[in-house]
Amino acid sequence: MAATGSEKQGGDDVKSFYVSTPIYYVNDAPHLGHAYTTVAGDVLTRWHRQRGEKVWYLTGTDEHGQKIMRTAEANNVTPQAWCDKLVEEAWKPLWEHLNIANDDFIRTTEKRHTDRVQEFVQDLYDKDQIYKGGYEGPYCVGCEEYKLPGDLIEAEDGTKLCPIHKKPVELLKEENYFFKLSEYGPKLMEFYAANPGFIQPESARNEIVNFVKQGLQDLSISRSTFDWGVPVPWDDKHVIYVWVDALLNYATAVGYGANQEKFDGTFPANVHLIGKDILRFHSVIWPAMLMAQGLPLPGKVVANGWLMVGGEKMSKSNLTGIKPQDLTSHFGVDAYRWYFLRAIAYGSDGSFSWEDFTARYTSELANDYGNLASRLAAMVGKYYGGVLPEATAAGKAEQAVQEGLVKAVTTADRKIGEELDFQGGILAVFDFVKQVNGYITEQEPWKVAKDESPEGKARLATILYTASEALRGVAVLLNPVMPDTSQKLWESLGAEESLGALSDQHVQDAGTWGLLRPGATVTKGAVLFPRLEEKPA
Repeated sequence: MAATGSEKQGGDDVKSFYVSTPIYYVNDAPHLGHAYTTVAGDVLTRWHRQRGEKVWYLTGTDEHGQKIMRTAEANNVTPQAWCDKLVEEAWKPLWEHLNIANDDFIRTTEKRHTDRVQEFVQDLYDKDQIYKGGYEGPYCVGCEEYKLPGDLIEAEDGTKLCPIHKKPVELLKEENYFFKLSEYGPKLMEFYAANPGFIQPESARNEIVNFVKQGLQDLSISRSTFDWGVPVPWDDKHVIYVWVDALLNYATAVGYGANQEKFDGTFPANVHLIGKDILRFHSVIWPAMLMAQGLPLPGKVVANGWLMVGGEKMSKSNLTGIKPQDLTSHFGVDAYRWYFLRAIAYGSDGSFSWEDFTARYTSELANDYGNLASRLAAMVGKYYGGVLPEATAAGKAEQAVQEGLVKAVTTADRKIGEELDFQGGILAVFDFVKQVNGYITEQEPWKVAKDESPEGKARLATILYTASEALRGVAVLLNPVMPDTSQKLWESLGAEESLGALSDQHVQDAGTWGLLRPGATVTKGAVLFPRLEEKPA
């Protein structure tokens, strides 16, 4: 896929690279799973920004539905008051804490959203895509999803359970309005065949293709037994089904029905990042809704795996009190952002453990990366008074480092920017860090420094410049992942003096050799990754 907007450097006539997270239920505070997806989206959009592209990154909260209403009632407040409290005291502060650079935060209780949702549904009704009927069957309030009997699992006593929440489903019987989803099965199958990369990973695509092949049922798009939702415009005894309401955030947040210029320049999303438990909504219902309105479909729907604890999906009931802030207070925000994308292949389930985080932090961040930056700055300070020397005696060893940087840039740009293989991209950069460490070990600049001959001095200068220039490239490549640490390294190398802001450096150009200017001031700042204290009790 060509890089969106890269050729024209973000001109007004170029569509933005648009990425969304799910909008998250505000029945409780965010946990590690929510942060995992949001950090992934942040790294992806920072990467594309650093390609020089126009970018739009959307996240937000899903605030309607029975689950929110019941949570508010249990806390003796109105649903709106509950949502306001959680959003302002928990969700937005966490995204700020984790350095999430989202362009917008949509709340489904906002008028800019609810008005457009009513218009969208009214249009479908006017086009004879919605009819009145009745629904009777299982419903999971936790998922806010109508379940097919084949989806359920059975407890030992015969009770039917939601396979995700492991809780009994409720049997609903109510008058509803239905969207003619069954008509869109053949169109969806045709679209999947023409766009094999639309659903990722491959296992998710296979699941959806097999599901649609079996035939689709019409979708109930209203509820009539409670009132916490967007009213159906032609029948105020009903509220719009929370998932129809929620999915439309991807359109309403970028100007649907209100700002056509913004909408045309942003919609549809290039990438929807989602959890695999909401795959059917995004890869079946959402595209069918868009087809019904004649709107373009997203580029990709990418389902991440689950974070696991003791073999079970991470949730509020088995998190044992771990919040993202518990980890960031110990490891730091940048290390937190790095760890989950480094340790878990995106799209696969992965287990979190404090011990694994500690081991990777110590080995890869502190020892390999942080120690390299610290040693280099110390040597430039010791041998050159903190002034970057000029390389005049480059040979095969230096050529290998240059080639290693080009390889890291090419691999990381493809894997992170195109394939959403965050782990693979990060590993490519850290393989290069290991290469530079090996280069320093083999060249032994501390021994070369004892040679006072012109050749010895030229050799020492070349070694230290080569390592500095290598770290300049690393700072650019890791900036989307660890922005604060990368900025510290950038300043330590004196790169701001000659190259300007780190955020202005294009990742695809990071392999261009010789950009650091000899004579720049190299400083030994604070340790990038301090030694960890004892694990808190």
